[in-house]
Amino acid sequence: MNIAYWIVAGLLALFYFYAGMLKVIRSRDQLRPMMAWVDHIPLPALRALGAVEILGATGLILPELTGIAPSLATAAAIGFVLLQTGAIAVHLMGEDRRIALNAGLTVSAAVTIWLATRL
Repeated sequence: MNIAYWIVAGLLALFYFYAGMLKVIRSRDQLRPMMAWVDHIPLPALRALGAVEILGATGLILPELTGIAPSLATAAAIGFVLLQTGAIAVHLMGEDRRIALNAGLTVSAAVTIWLATRL
């Protein structure tokens, strides 16, 4: 279970860290080709979302790595499930039916929750 957790959580953390950094650093014009929804939310909210993703990615790794408050890793994974549930709703409300990535991230975060509770 330990190896499975590190594989799933590590990949999830890499994805969210990268996506969060893009949202924090890049302009709306640079993000638009990858994320068509960026025009629907204010820029400060987009930056905050990126910061939350970076913090969540850190929360998946550091608590388990250091052994300090390992329940925070579970909380971070729960946060990602909630985040992706909201992302799916935003995509569907905007008539964007491309939610396969969001569904995959939701499942990955749910598996991370399950694995974290088995450690």
